[in-house]
Amino acid sequence: MDKQEQAAFLIEAMPYIKKYFNKILVVKYGGNAMKDEELKSSVMRDLVVLNLLGIKVVLVHGGGPEISKTIREMGRESRFVDGLRYTDKETAEVVRMVLAGKTNKTLTDLICRNGGKALGICGQDGHLLKCSVQDEKLGYVGKIEQVNTQIITDLLGLGYVPVIATVGYDKDGNIYNVNADTAAASIAGALNAESLILMTDIRGLLEDKDNPESLIKKVYVSDIPALVKQGIISGGMIPKIECCKDAIRRGVKKAVIIDGRVSHSILIELLSDEGSGTMFV
Repeated sequence: MDKQEQAAFLIEAMPYIKKYFNKILVVKYGGNAMKDEELKSSVMRDLVVLNLLGIKVVLVHGGGPEISKTIREMGRESRFVDGLRYTDKETAEVVRMVLAGKTNKTLTDLICRNGGKALGICGQDGHLLKCSVQDEKLGYVGKIEQVNTQIITDLLGLGYVPVIATVGYDKDGNIYNVNADTAAASIAGALNAESLILMTDIRGLLEDKDNPESLIKKVYVSDIPALVKQGIISGGMIPKIECCKDAIRRGVKKAVIIDGRVSHSILIELLSDEGSGTMFV
């Protein structure tokens, strides 16, 4: 990009910067975008840019591949039920160790090293994510009962990017493994966020799953049942889109699914006319 193009992008971005200034943006980060170190650093730089522009960024992250790797290194095997990780008490401890320890602190450090202010927390801190058992057959997989946003708003007020590991708690001291998409939607709703962005491993919702150019750029929540019936929304996209729908119904202005493997996809989505994924309103 030459200087003229840079200037043109800034001019195009001006109304969007104004729109999002002092508003809350919740970003869910996970999947293969977390495996590529260069891409990971690029995403964290983008979040710093948004924060410096006056946008209140909240980062919610998962870390399933890292959890599976750690469990293997411990000589154990991950067990899945209907595609979801079974979490006994020992596995819940591993989840907390990996997410709230290694992954959370790595992302927090990357934001700080790229010139931002960040502080890493998990759903146990400040009793942020109160949970109950989602389904007995899944063990300690958490269903979010309550989001206590005080710690998040305190950090945002001080100019920090809260980096949230999706580990929950209950009144008996149990640890819960919480789905990151679900947690991001619940947190965005509780914060009355302007926007929720889910970073995934595909461009967005495709009219033809075999054609990456068939991106559907805008979907109304009322259209979702028909798209499921047509088979356009299927498989692993169903729970992600349910999270988008849930966020909208909780008061989030819009939810967007974007491709986390594409450099600067967050900036393109938020600060340009073209956008980069599928927007749900």
